[in-house]
Order: sequence, then structure tokens, then C-alpha cells
Amino acid sequence: MHRIRRRPSVSLLIASALSFVVAGCASLPRAQYGVADAPAARVLDLTELRRYADDPASTFRQDRNQAALRGPRTYLALSGGGADGAYGAGVLNGWTEAGTRPSFSIVSGVSTGALIAPFAFLGSGHDATLRDVYTSGIAESLLDAPSAFNAIFGAGLFGNKRLRELVAKYIDVSFVAAVATEYAKGRRLFIVTTNLDSQRTAIWDMGKIASLRTPEALNLFRDVVAASASVPVVFPPMLVTAVANGRQFQEMHVDGGVTAPVLTLPEAFLLRDAKLARIDDKANDLQLYILINNKVEPEFQLVANSTIEIAARSSSTMVKTQTRSILYSTWDFTRRNKFGFNLTYIEGRIPAAASSGFDTAYMRGLFQYGYERARSGHAWSKSPPFDGLKPTAGYRTSAARQAVVGH
Repeated sequence: MHRIRRRPSVSLLIASALSFVVAGCASLPRAQYGVADAPAARVLDLTELRRYADDPASTFRQDRNQAALRGPRTYLALSGGGADGAYGAGVLNGWTEAGTRPSFSIVSGVSTGALIAPFAFLGSGHDATLRDVYTSGIAESLLDAPSAFNAIFGAGLFGNKRLRELVAKYIDVSFVAAVATEYAKGRRLFIVTTNLDSQRTAIWDMGKIASLRTPEALNLFRDVVAASASVPVVFPPMLVTAVANGRQFQEMHVDGGVTAPVLTLPEAFLLRDAKLARIDDKANDLQLYILINNKVEPEFQLVANSTIEIAARSSSTMVKTQTRSILYSTWDFTRRNKFGFNLTYIEGRIPAAASSGFDTAYMRGLFQYGYERARSGHAWSKSPPFDGLKPTAGYRTSAARQAVVGH
């Protein structure tokens, strides 16, 4: 077992950042747009580059090109978790080493999962890149020298230039072209951001964006990845240019984990071959792999009676509770439709206070932990943790009745 040093959590970083923000009230001006403009907004003059998770189910049945994927499908859903993304990077590397890693039909990523998702989508040939991102020390530099000036007069405690540059370093023209090639085969890559203006979960079709093959599309691809990883207050948001009703404006997008710590797609999308399944059960086979870059089991911690510690603990508790709800409802969905459910997450035996942070030694240890679990074939479980009280066959959650898993 690897010793992992205690590091401040992302929640604690946010709480600390807020202590700077309350000192000032300045804000940068933005072009005005209203509630009537938001639903009609087009990015790169197109409407089909993204959908919102609360859109009608019918909108998720309109992906004609996805029908090219006939037969069994594999879906990898990557969660948020800050530097704990080192666990996911390790799992993918170890999974490759074990020789059992599939080529995924669908990949979705949220927050740190959005940084991993494009490389996981393109396959094991990019494992070395994931290892570099999470173990070389480059991630640690993202949180160097917090600036009170940035917090008060900008939009985040840390400048987001480094994060955007990190994304651009690894995602170049040839990389995006490779995503476009896989998109043409019917494979799908989705990245989640939170539109703060409309308070909605945006699901970006990265293959569709890549298929445009323009400089503007390349920039948008990078912006979406950076936006999904931009933890509010800690990093500034990404402003995405849009047009509606004859006016141009910028939407404010931040960390997808604000609204969806992990996202599996609406049932309307996953069940697109339901009619075929009546004839051939294999036509609609789906193996769902959910990779949680975090802990999901409750863990005790004596919380210090201070504002920052209480805020940090409350934030992490909220994320964990939301994640567990998604896992239970997704597990229920897969059982009802006879799909495969596979889950991996950071076990409770990892020191609780070290569940996040951007320390290189910590991330290397977590990467190796994920690598060894996957290589040995012990990473995946077939059900979420139930704290010793496994539901009966008739178990249902209210969340399971929703059209979109992850709301």
C-alpha cells in the first residue's frame, strides 16, 4: 500500500479562495444577453454542437450518425475529482497492461475526467500522455502562487492561462483530427460543462466539434476541455462566444462537476436500439464502466470548528452524496435493461485527508495505486457500495425515474 501525504482538498482551496473574494466586489463587464437569447444560442453558428442534460428526450434520438455503432457497445464515464484524476490515469494504464481494456464506443468526462476523456477515447496509445499529465509535476504548477489581485479584480484565485496552455500542449490539430476520424465511425466523445448563466448542464459533442476541422473548432475544443476543469473561484471561467437573435455575447462555462460530478447519457440515447433488441438481444448490449476519481463511501472526520473547514467538508459531502445518488440510479437503470454495470473508485483505506490536492508525490502514489488495481484485475465491482445494506430486487430510487442519469 502506498503512503499518500496529506494535501488540501479542492473544496478547501475553494473555501480559502472565498476568503480573498469577500475582500472585494469588483467584476469585469460582460456583453448583455437575456433569457430569451439563451435557448437559441448558437456556437460557431451551429446548434448541434451541444445539448443540455434537461433537454427533451427526443433531442437525444436525433444522432443519426451514432447508428453506425451496431452490436455491443462499451461506455466509459469519467468523474471529476481534481488531482485524484491520477487514479483514473493509473487505472487506464494498468487496464492496458492487463490486456483487457476495450475500445470504448462512448466516453464522457467531467472536470478532471474531461482532461482524461479525449485520451481515453483515442486509446491506449495515449497512456503515456496521461501518465505525464498526472505524474510529471506539470499539474502542480497550475496552483502556484495564488493571487489576491486575481481573486478580487479577476474571476479566480489562480489565473487560468496555465490550465488552457496545458490543454493546448497536448491537444493539437492532429489530435483533434484523430477524434474527428473516430466520430465518423460512429464513436462518441462527450464533455460536460456547467453554463453558469443558465444554471444548466451542457453536454458537448466533441467529435462533432472536431469534425468541423477549422481553427475555430480547435479553439472551441480546447476551451470546452479547459472549462470543464475550471473549478469555480479557484480558476476563472471560460467564456464561449455565442450568437442569438442578432446579437453576439459570451456564455460563462465552468467545471462540469458543479451540476454533474459524473454523467451517463440519457436513457433515450442509450436505448436507441431498443427495437432491434426485441429481435437480437446482442443488438443493444451495453457495458457501462464508471470511473470515479474520488471516494464514494462515507468516512468519519472530526471537523474543526472553523468557517473554512466547515465549508470544505460541506462541499465534499455534497459531491459525495450526489455521486452516490447517480451511482444508485445508474445501477438500477442497467439492471432493468440487462446492461453491464462496472464501477471503480478510490477505496476508503486511502488516507481520508489525502483524497485531493496537486502535490506531485501524492499524485504519483495514487496513479500507481490505480495502475496496480487495474493490472491485477481487481479494479472493477458490479454494484455500487451499499454500506452493508444491499437493496432487494425491487429497489428503486426516485432519481432512477428521471430521464437523465446525473440530474
